[in-house]
Amino acid sequence: MKAADLTPEQIAFRDHARRWLAESVPPPPPERLPITPIEVMTTGQRDYLQAWQKKCYEAGLVGADYPKEYGGHGHQGCQRIANQELGRARVPFLINIVGLSMAAPTILRHGTEEQKRKFIPGCLSGAEIWCQGFSEPGAGSDLASQRTSAVRDGDDWIINGHKVWTSLGHFATWMILVTRTSKEDKYAGLTYFLCPIAGQPGVTVRPLVKITGETGFNEVFFEDVRIPDANRLDDVGKGWEVAMTTLLSERGAAEGAGSGGGGGDGAIQELIELARTSWRNGSLAADDPVTRDAIMQRAIVGEGMRQNARRARVAALCDHPMRLPLQQKLTGSEFAQDNARLGVEIAGAHSTLYKRDPRAPHAGHWPLAYLNSFGNTIAAGTNEIQRNILGERVLGLPKSK
Repeated sequence: MKAADLTPEQIAFRDHARRWLAESVPPPPPERLPITPIEVMTTGQRDYLQAWQKKCYEAGLVGADYPKEYGGHGHQGCQRIANQELGRARVPFLINIVGLSMAAPTILRHGTEEQKRKFIPGCLSGAEIWCQGFSEPGAGSDLASQRTSAVRDGDDWIINGHKVWTSLGHFATWMILVTRTSKEDKYAGLTYFLCPIAGQPGVTVRPLVKITGETGFNEVFFEDVRIPDANRLDDVGKGWEVAMTTLLSERGAAEGAGSGGGGGDGAIQELIELARTSWRNGSLAADDPVTRDAIMQRAIVGEGMRQNARRARVAALCDHPMRLPLQQKLTGSEFAQDNARLGVEIAGAHSTLYKRDPRAPHAGHWPLAYLNSFGNTIAAGTNEIQRNILGERVLGLPKSK
């Protein structure tokens, strides 16, 4: 954000964030970190990243906007500044991505006072890692086709079913879980729960291996899992409505509690550095006008996304309140994919060297990033689904047959 956009309090917060980040560079990780939180595989990676999130939280850079009574810091309009500074500093990402960007905002909107006080602080500090129980083998982007059942038994609910593509499920303490409580109505038959995962009887977590060779996400089986009604979020039958709050947050339509990690500027700078060290046909890729133009085109797209983000925060400049925010997931995932594709092209034959090869440029980042990018264009509803949402709900186009 530009200084002209900030209040005096926000400027003071930005200065604090910059000072703290300059003084608090974390030590090197004990082992290589993945590109994003959803590929965290080992306890060493988890412990390192949890410790980093806790430090950022204690410094006020996570949960900045959240009320103090729920574990936040009460600085309105400051979380996006913290996110920007975390990205600019190119420090490690925050591991609890589901807790920060999905669970916490959903609980804040739909939770009881007791639920907000119990769950949000652990989301922010990273003390409790969360995962998302939406997708099923027969219900991916079609969320309303859920079959995992929840049956009332006195003051408890009995859960049976199967969730898949569950990022961080192997480390999660809690899951945001959508279940079917009635077969009478496709949408009104869904109910939303906050379900314990770690050590919970009847819960089985199995890792899945991606095209990158990494795991980080899983399938989760529920067999007569008993949870109290106090863990139900909002009313019975309101699961679809609550899930829409989660999906708006996941797709970038709501302010998160903190994200961290490298942003678009960092990716462009890395492409420039790669071009300056990649030789092809006896000359550097950076001297090739086609390569230079391709990097410049990526920088232009990045700047456009940044300015759209600024415009989205000014209601008078938005023809539809959700158009620009809903674009974020779509354009952001494709921006990252196109950057990675260009990195592979610049590296040329060296892009066949993967992350364990000591000769691989940038430690094998570019082929890993490109393979990894396809998951991000599928997660949170495929980009094809996202285009349908924008076309139907924003532009008012008729539904496709």
